[in-house]
Amino acid sequence: MGAGGIGFDVAEYLTHTNGHAEGENLAAFLAEWGVDTDMVVPGGLKKSEESAAPRTVYLLQRKSSKVGEGLGKTTGWIHRTTLKKRGVTMMAGVGYERVEDGKLTVSVGGEQRALDVDSVIVCAGQEPLTELRAGLEAAGLPVHLIGGARETNGLDAKIAIRDGIELAAKL
Repeated sequence: MGAGGIGFDVAEYLTHTNGHAEGENLAAFLAEWGVDTDMVVPGGLKKSEESAAPRTVYLLQRKSSKVGEGLGKTTGWIHRTTLKKRGVTMMAGVGYERVEDGKLTVSVGGEQRALDVDSVIVCAGQEPLTELRAGLEAAGLPVHLIGGARETNGLDAKIAIRDGIELAAKL
């Protein structure tokens, strides 16, 4: 559940077939993308080797917009392509109904659909955790909220790193 950056990362991890993290097995990466390092094929590109994922994966999002639309402009296309090549089913406009008896029941376009599942991984949003703030301030300690502690809507690594750098420069 969830098709933001974390949902895509988890789906990529779950669909690895070679037991290695992305990029650790160069030969498998080159075969998957059809790169001919021997330069036998004109242009150095040959037919890519399809690698079936070791499991069925559904990437589901509540928004009705294109799945992965919020991913980076320069990298989103490659994440979507990778998951399509691995057979991941991507669904937008999904309502989550229930999980029971090995099925995740969702509604899409007003119709209910029961997906066979053995696990459900939720990568759907986050909320700032600020419970410590009041106690620290009451104790007279300075508190600075940055990154996901300040605002989670649209949070990505660049924003969190920028917040940390800006705070460090002020201190």
